[in-house]
Amino acid sequence: MTTENQYAMQNPVTQYPQPGFPEQPQPAPGSVHKLKPHADHGETSYKGFGRLAGRKALITGADSGIGRAVAIAYAREGADIVLNYLPEEEADAREVVALIEAEGRKALCIPGDLSQEAFCQTLVSQAVQGLGGLDILVNVAGKQTAQKAIADLTTEQFDATFRTNVYALFWLCKAALPHLPAGATIVNTTSIQAYQPSETLLDYAPTKSAIAAFTKALAKQVIGQGIRVNAVAPGPFWTPLQPSGGQPQEKIPTFGAETPIGRAGQPAECAPLYVLLASQESSYITGEIFGITGGTSIA
Repeated sequence: MTTENQYAMQNPVTQYPQPGFPEQPQPAPGSVHKLKPHADHGETSYKGFGRLAGRKALITGADSGIGRAVAIAYAREGADIVLNYLPEEEADAREVVALIEAEGRKALCIPGDLSQEAFCQTLVSQAVQGLGGLDILVNVAGKQTAQKAIADLTTEQFDATFRTNVYALFWLCKAALPHLPAGATIVNTTSIQAYQPSETLLDYAPTKSAIAAFTKALAKQVIGQGIRVNAVAPGPFWTPLQPSGGQPQEKIPTFGAETPIGRAGQPAECAPLYVLLASQESSYITGEIFGITGGTSIA
């Protein structure tokens, strides 16, 4: 496995660890340091080219997983960043801050619960104040808790999943749009679950369908203002979300094996797509959903 240079030609099948992984239960929301094997967020592999120089980004779920990889990539492309995460994820978030600041970029931490509308509004206003504006909103944070039967899925969990995954997206976009100039971008995170739902994710999968539809509708509404809206649809990615309740423990050893590539994706493999969609290189792309699934179709 070679990850020190993401641009060196490699066999994608063997580039990163393949199943099986050990069962490794974690309490939610999980930590990157308890993952076995460790995930690659681009800490040593991502090289930037200044594609987001001077940009101001708000990233949710920025402490771990895909959000962590996006924050690292954006900083190395020249952006200043506001990181949002849950208060209990502070230790992981501080590591990301150090990586951002090592690139000479500004990193502001605003922890809090996205399932609360008032906090979402505060998050955006503090981000705008702290960065002196906002031109990229990246919605990554999400709640995923597997349940084997509908009888085990409580109304409280169903409501919490929708509030975190869908309502927060709505609140953040609504609050951010008055501050976004022409040329700004919103990048949302849906999932392969929107197209091929798992039987254990009866609440999570429909939230991802909602995000896909929301993205397409909002893109049409705001393109007249010069604002683009797209979404990334990851397949199985190796993040703390999975062993901390996102998957049944018996599925962890073979997680990602069902993809044509035969392994789970690493967050560092997702970040370049978020960079592209935030950069001017994607100026003719809006209202699109981009699958990054290891070869599994989202059609």
